[in-house]
Amino acid sequence: MNPVGQPLHQRPISKRLVLAGLAGLILFVLFQIVPPLVQGGPGSEQAISKSEAREKAIRFAAEQLGYIPESGDQWIVTYKSDSSFYGYMSRENLLEDYSKRKLDQRYPFDTFRVSLDSREDQWANLAVDLNMYTGETVGFTRVPAGAGKKANETEAVLTGKDESEDIISNASLTPEQKERLAQPWLKQWGADLSRLKENPSPGQYGLVYTDSSVKVGEVPLQYAFKFSEGKVSYFKPGFTAPEWHTDYVESQVKSATRFTLFGYGLPTFALGVLALIYSILRRKHTSFARGVFLSIAHFVIMMISTYNMLPETSGTSSVDRITSVVMFIIYALYSLLMSALLYFSLVGGNGLWRKEEGLNPWPRAKEPGYGQYVKSSVYAGYVWAFVLLGVQTLMFVILQYTLHNWSTTDSSQSPYNMRYAWLLPIVAWLAGLSEEAVYRLFGIRMLKKIVRSTLLASLITTVIWAFGHTLYPIYPISSRPIELTVIGLLFSYIFLRYGFIAAMFSHVVFDSVLMGITLIFMREPVNVIAGSITIIMPLLVGYIVYLFNPPGKERQPQSPDLGPEPGPNPEPGQIV
Repeated sequence: MNPVGQPLHQRPISKRLVLAGLAGLILFVLFQIVPPLVQGGPGSEQAISKSEAREKAIRFAAEQLGYIPESGDQWIVTYKSDSSFYGYMSRENLLEDYSKRKLDQRYPFDTFRVSLDSREDQWANLAVDLNMYTGETVGFTRVPAGAGKKANETEAVLTGKDESEDIISNASLTPEQKERLAQPWLKQWGADLSRLKENPSPGQYGLVYTDSSVKVGEVPLQYAFKFSEGKVSYFKPGFTAPEWHTDYVESQVKSATRFTLFGYGLPTFALGVLALIYSILRRKHTSFARGVFLSIAHFVIMMISTYNMLPETSGTSSVDRITSVVMFIIYALYSLLMSALLYFSLVGGNGLWRKEEGLNPWPRAKEPGYGQYVKSSVYAGYVWAFVLLGVQTLMFVILQYTLHNWSTTDSSQSPYNMRYAWLLPIVAWLAGLSEEAVYRLFGIRMLKKIVRSTLLASLITTVIWAFGHTLYPIYPISSRPIELTVIGLLFSYIFLRYGFIAAMFSHVVFDSVLMGITLIFMREPVNVIAGSITIIMPLLVGYIVYLFNPPGKERQPQSPDLGPEPGPNPEPGQIV
C-alpha cells in the first residue's frame, strides 16, 4: 500500500508470480474442467430448453395422464436434483460407474420438473419429470382436485420439500388392486417383472418394488408408486440414498447452520456495529461520500439477483404471488442491511488505515497515478486469481485424501432455476466488493487494534468469513473452513501487499471464472457468450477506469483526509 499523500504506484508483478498464476490455471483446468467433460459429468451434455421440456411434458400429460388443456393453464419448469443420492454416489466414488452403465439416462439425478399451475383448479397436483438432457419422461405426479392437498411450488423450492409428499394415498385399495394398477406402468417402463420384489415397508409410498439385480453401491433399483382416486397418482423409478447417509447429511447441515449463525452471522454483525462507530470516530480521515456509489450499486445488484431467482419458482395463484412479494420484501431489507454494512466498512476501514497506519489502502480517483494504479491492480488481480484457483484445486485434492471430502448438487442455487441464467455472474461482484471491504479493508485493521498482530487479525477475520460458507453442499463441513482459511489468508496477503482494489479484483476474477465456466457448461449460445464475457469483464472495467483517468489528467483532491495525526509510537507489528 502507498503512504497517504504520495503518488500512487502499484507493486510490480514478478515473473515468479506470473509463473505461479500460469501453474494455478493449468491445475484448475486439468482437475476441475477436464474431468467432468471426459467422464460424462455435469457439463458434458447440453440440456434441452425449457420450452422443449414444457412441450414434451404437456404431450405426455395429455396422452398418458388424462390432462385436458384449459385456457389460463401455465406450466412451470424447474430444475430438480436428487442431491441426497448424488451425494451418496459422490461420497462412495460411484459417479463414473453410474455414467458408464448409462443409468444416468434412465434414472437421472438431474431432472426438469414441469408442473401445472391451473386457474381452473381441476388438478391438486400434476407434474411430469423429464431427463433434462434427453427429454425422456422419468416420472410423474397426478392428483385431481379434491383428492389431495395442492402442492405449493414456491414453498417446495424454498424449503426443498418434494411436492409429492402432499399426495394422499388411497388406503382403501387392496394390495392386489395396487399391483394391477402398477403393472401397466412397469411394463411401459421396460421393467423385468420376474426380477421385482415387493417391499413390505414402502414408507411414504403406497407400493414399492425393488430390483436387486440393478444396484448402485448398496442401493437397489426401486419403482415407487402412490395411488389416489383408484389410479396411480405418483410413479418414480430410480434409486434413493441409504438412511445412514441421509442421517449423516442432516447432522452435518445442523452443524453448518450453527457455524453460520454463531461463527459468521454474529461476528459479522459485530463488525458492522464497529464499522459504524469507527466511521464516526475517524471521520476526519475519510469521506462519507466515497462509499455511497459502491453501496448503492451493491444494493441494486442484490435486488436484481433476488428478482432473477423468484419468478421462475412461483406460480400464478394468489398464495404464490403473496409469498413472492413477502420474500422479495424480506430480501430487500436484507440487501439494504448488507449494503449498509458495506458502506460503513468502506468508510471506517479507509479512515482506520489512514489515521492509524498512514497508509492509503483505497485510493480515490484523480489522485496522481490513479488510472495506471487501477489498471495494474486489475492485472495483479487476474494473476492472483489464477494462483488462487490453483491453490483451491490443490486443497480439494489434499482434503479428498485426508478428510475424504465430497460434494453434492444444490438446485436452489442453480442457474437453471433463474429467470436469466446469464445474470448469475453479477454475484461475483457482490462477493468481491463486500467481502473484501468487510473482512479485509475494515476487519483486519479493526481486529489488529484488539489483538495487536496483523497476522492474527487476518486469521480471525478469515475464519469468520470461512464460516459463512459452511452451508455449501460440501462434506464434511469442516473441509470448507479449512479450504477457505487458506484462500482467505491469501486474499488478506493480497490486500496488505497490493491494496483494496487489487484484492477486490482478485476476488471478483476468482468468482467470475468459476461462474463463467458454469454458464459455458450450460452450452446454450447466450450463456456461452455471457460466460466468456464474464471472465474478461473485470479487465474491461479496469480499462474503462483507466481511460477516464489517464496519466497526466489527475489532480490532488482537496479534502481533510491528510493522513495520520501526530501521536505515540507505532503499535507492535505495524505495517510499513
